[in-house]
Amino acid sequence: MDIAQIWFILVAFFFVGYFILDGFDFGVGMALPLVSRDNTDRRVTINTIGPVWDLNETWVIVAGAVLFAAFPEWYASLFSGFYLPLLLILLALIIRGVSFEYRHQRKHPEWAARFDWMIIIGSYAPAFLWGVAFANIVRGVAMDEHHNVTANLFELLNPYGLLGGLTLVLLCLVHGAIFLSLKADGEVRSRARSLVLKAATPTVLAAATFLIWTVWMRIGLDDAAAAGDISRAVGVPVTWVAVSAAVAALALLVAVLLTYRGLEGTAFTAMAVTIGAAIITLFLALYPNVLPSSTAVGGLTIENASSSEYTLEVMLWVALIMTPLVIGYQGWTYWVFRKRVSRSQIPAEAAH
Repeated sequence: MDIAQIWFILVAFFFVGYFILDGFDFGVGMALPLVSRDNTDRRVTINTIGPVWDLNETWVIVAGAVLFAAFPEWYASLFSGFYLPLLLILLALIIRGVSFEYRHQRKHPEWAARFDWMIIIGSYAPAFLWGVAFANIVRGVAMDEHHNVTANLFELLNPYGLLGGLTLVLLCLVHGAIFLSLKADGEVRSRARSLVLKAATPTVLAAATFLIWTVWMRIGLDDAAAAGDISRAVGVPVTWVAVSAAVAALALLVAVLLTYRGLEGTAFTAMAVTIGAAIITLFLALYPNVLPSSTAVGGLTIENASSSEYTLEVMLWVALIMTPLVIGYQGWTYWVFRKRVSRSQIPAEAAH
């Protein structure tokens, strides 16, 4: 394994961390109108992620920075070819962050309601668009010989891409509901547990269909690449992809079962494994490509998209020093804010 492949693993690691951590933030935002009956409930729901949502969001910034430094060709093609979806993700994240900070600035129901809807939209939209984007990265997009993506937005909204978006939305919703059942108390906790059980069936069906489709598509893509019909390198055995997909599916079932039995902490861990294994499945299906082409030219692989070996070596030492510090600080933050949030903790004047 050379250093460029190590950096591909690190990119996968940062995106796994992002979708696990910001994934339950998205899910809490999606669940906001489903588990809340009044403004106090909404304050309880938002306060469960209040101390950590911005810290969770930094993972995508780090992932983007790593992508830029380690794989500049991948970064350039991705951010130009997927410009509109990524811009919409950025705008959604901005309005969600603004809403968290501004909804409590005025004691007026209509003021809070507007920002609540911005939180909801700013949670659904990024999850869906990230799912569409990653599905298309694995599937491959039309590119020219200069690695410029020639596919338009409507080509990205293909059945596999749309299913990827729907699957990530449902996974985040369940992830967020499990987190709420772990962090909230009283009626919000009960409604969150009920939401997990209600959303379980469509989530299992969507995730299973998407993962099976991914494995099946990978087999077809390998055959097409071997025939020279598309620009794509053949990577790890498809068995690895299937095993990772099976782990994700099994962990999802376990998470739902543990929630039903009231073991929220273990259920949250199982759901984190679900999302982590699902993202790993996509990276395994992608490897050793980083942005394959659906035509016979233009595909990007780890080798032709990476920076120089010296650059990667310097960055690796920085990552080895800084990453454990970041993880340690984030773990400490979660420990400090580990207690449940209840209605009794919301000031009376803030409940109106």
